[in-house]
Amino acid sequence: MTRPATRPATRPVTPVGAEHVQHLTTALADSAPTVATATRWGRELAGLLTGGARLVAAGNGGSAAQAAHLTAELVGRYRDDRRPFSAVALHAEVSALTAITNDYGHDEGFARQLEAHTRPGDVAVLLSTSGGSPNVVEAARRARAGGVTCWAMTGRGPNALTEVADDALTVASPFTATVQELHLVLLHVLCAGLDAELDARLLAGAE
Repeated sequence: MTRPATRPATRPVTPVGAEHVQHLTTALADSAPTVATATRWGRELAGLLTGGARLVAAGNGGSAAQAAHLTAELVGRYRDDRRPFSAVALHAEVSALTAITNDYGHDEGFARQLEAHTRPGDVAVLLSTSGGSPNVVEAARRARAGGVTCWAMTGRGPNALTEVADDALTVASPFTATVQELHLVLLHVLCAGLDAELDARLLAGAE
């Protein structure tokens, strides 16, 4: 006698997409202080960049993509047309990065480039979801030593990077993806703050 095939027990389907969005929604609901800081950074940056300062940005992995996104917005534009500003994503200098890490070690990859490309009064935006990436933390130390304003964007704080930076935006989420998504929102807020300040200066000059 042939027995009927045994069906595996049915397991409930986890709403992965809904869970992901819920984490993002929760982080956004708590983002008012970081939005205010990002706006302030943008307004400060408008004065620095129009005065001839340069911005450098760095991060690893997804944070490297965010750093490049920021520099692209500054060299190109965010919304309205305006003059281009000097901004460099340090990870994009592949030959320099690989030569430095080969000769001097991983921790020097961003720091040595930052030392080469910046002068006192410039700005470094450094991103690390953990806040503990050794090469990013060392870049922050080098920035502070060289008179370069250092702004950090991390996950939960305090952490090694926020301890070194002049100012920091922290996203209190345990999920790397959520931190990165909020960082992108905050980078756009920074750019909006910069454009708003440029518009205000233009209007004041016209008056």
